[in-house]
Amino acid sequence: MQRVFSGIQPTGIPTLGNYLGAIRNWVTLQDGHECVFCLVDLHAITIWQDPEALRAQTRQQAAVLLASGIDPVRHVLFNQSAVSAHARLAWIFNCVARLGWLNRMTQFKDKAGKDRENHSAGLYVYPNLMAADIMAYKATRVPVGDDQRQHIELANDIAKKFNHDYGVEFFPEIEAFVPPEAARVMSLRDGTKKMSKSDPSEQSRIEMTDKADAIALKIRRAKTDPEPLPSEVDGLEGRPEARNLVGLYAALAELTPQQVLDRHGGEGFGPFKQALTDVLIGRVEPIAKETSRLLADPGHLENVLRDGAQRASTIANPIVDEAERLVGFLR
Repeated sequence: MQRVFSGIQPTGIPTLGNYLGAIRNWVTLQDGHECVFCLVDLHAITIWQDPEALRAQTRQQAAVLLASGIDPVRHVLFNQSAVSAHARLAWIFNCVARLGWLNRMTQFKDKAGKDRENHSAGLYVYPNLMAADIMAYKATRVPVGDDQRQHIELANDIAKKFNHDYGVEFFPEIEAFVPPEAARVMSLRDGTKKMSKSDPSEQSRIEMTDKADAIALKIRRAKTDPEPLPSEVDGLEGRPEARNLVGLYAALAELTPQQVLDRHGGEGFGPFKQALTDVLIGRVEPIAKETSRLLADPGHLENVLRDGAQRASTIANPIVDEAERLVGFLR
């Protein structure tokens, strides 16, 4: 069985975009893979986080994952900072990766913008830690979105250079893959922007803890255009909000966009939004209710993460111990 590693930042409430783009795929991957799922709190602090909020959001993220169907018995679920192997290997990779490689990373440029000099060094070397997250488990498959492919390419470059520098075949090549059911979910207020936990407008996103009334209100307020839905997918061209809502319906109902338009083409957005709301509530509300139940017992969530960290350490520590021996550290 191939080992899969995937991580998600425990910042903000997980959105429908997080669910359709990542979490739902994690649940599917549990059949046929050995999965290591990580709440990447070390990555989170590359931008300042309120300590109490970070702890609370780590528990909340764990609750959403469990409520969505992640099995912490068959697989491993933990928070990154609880396993020291990540930081140990990341430092080695900081010394293996070249500055020229990091300078080409587009995500740092996007996040830093014109204020590059005032961002943390951690944000700059973030990709080295991401490589360490994966290589600490010798994972060979990593589910990613298109915007993360460059990070996997860099991780493979780091692994190859490590192997070359120390004359070994120690770290394997990673396969990045975008699961076929992955969905790109856009803002409800602007169909050209990705749905984001950090958007200042709560009306821009569906959160996985939203109750039915909140979901219905957000969909009623979702931006649209004055034209009815087309009967063909080509008719969505140049209509980003319409495309987004049709795509949401398709992803939730496990249909193609054309099948959605076969049902709803020619309708105005009023009836279509009601149909979308019904589908959304059917998917999100059970997860929200189970999340609320789990959050009522924070001790249980912490025990799940603590057990996961122990099991993760059992896998990662021998791998990183050997990497440190290869580097020449005296133990």
